[in-house]
Amino acid sequence: MIDSETTVEAPSRTQHPLFALTEGELDLVLQLVLASGSLKDLAEVYKVSYPTIRLRMDRLMERVRQLARGTTPDPMTQLLADLVERGEIAVPAAQTVRALYRRQMAEQKEGV
Repeated sequence: MIDSETTVEAPSRTQHPLFALTEGELDLVLQLVLASGSLKDLAEVYKVSYPTIRLRMDRLMERVRQLARGTTPDPMTQLLADLVERGEIAVPAAQTVRALYRRQMAEQKEGV
């Protein structure tokens, strides 16, 4: 992407971050474009609530950011996000688990 302030070399087509998305993620992007960016309309397409589609979009945007930076998603964060999306764990509980996990990972790195 070219920023209006700075010129950045675009990645080649085979290295473009969007090519690393899953079929489901690409479908979500397509449906968002077809809905003219309206999350309300997108929620209707997927027959889910607005907060649910907002969560899916937030996760997708974070995944694209990570792909664009060349980093891999944290598997614990992905798991917790999936559990929240399915309603199997509340957001505050997921945040607590993620914070504990990150602290433990940081402690392990310091101990190495």
